Amino acid sequence: MSTALEIEDLRVRYGRREVVSGVSLEVGTGRTLGLVGESGSGKSTIAQAAVGLAAVYSGDVRVHGVSAVGRSHQATAARRRIQMVFQDPFSSLDPRMSIGDSIAEGLRATGRTLSAGTRRQRVAELLRQVDLDPARAGERPRSFSGGQRQRITIARALAGEPDILIADEVTSALDVSVQSTVLNLLRRLQSELGLTMLFISHNLAVVRYISDDIAVMRGGVIIERGGTEALLGAPAEAYTRDLLAAVPVLGRELELDRA
Repeated sequence: MSTALEIEDLRVRYGRREVVSGVSLEVGTGRTLGLVGESGSGKSTIAQAAVGLAAVYSGDVRVHGVSAVGRSHQATAARRRIQMVFQDPFSSLDPRMSIGDSIAEGLRATGRTLSAGTRRQRVAELLRQVDLDPARAGERPRSFSGGQRQRITIARALAGEPDILIADEVTSALDVSVQSTVLNLLRRLQSELGLTMLFISHNLAVVRYISDDIAVMRGGVIIERGGTEALLGAPAEAYTRDLLAAVPVLGRELELDRA
């Protein structure tokens, strides 16, 4: 199996504080790696480093073997093959722009010059792909629910024709009733488009549903990794067991702090 995304000995610092400390990960082509850990563990920083939003102190990020770190033409081209969907669908879209214009902006990542007619056609295709009516392309984000807005941001990411999709806590801002719709959409798109995905979450139940493999992160380092069912069936680390214990189970009484 080939490797689509490879992160090697990655270190990221904010000032003197190192928030990612020597992380190495591989995501096989067409597979989903779930990166899980509590808030502040460094998960989102890895995603930001991969797409050039956080400076890499040392180490490398490679897309199909090509480094995506730095300002060279090759690195820029490699980063274009990665697109990211962010956590909050309410702040991810410009409220002054129609959703069609927002999606059309994503087309720039392809590096191609498209006619106005071709752009409109492609936007319509992308909206259909995420189960939204293309006739609504002229509406603004306020006309859509949170789950619909997240589907719009997914369409915008797909406009760049990525090989790799990074989904950073994409369901955490959504109602539980809507989360499954977005997760099922991502699974379908991955199958249809052959996408490789890095799926970041603090929720092990969500990660278990969508991921082929899991890496557990704590304090800027990877402490455990493996196939999803093998790792969650017999986690080696107490921290992973604690994360599993925190997943709500229907019929199990919640343990509340009564102090």
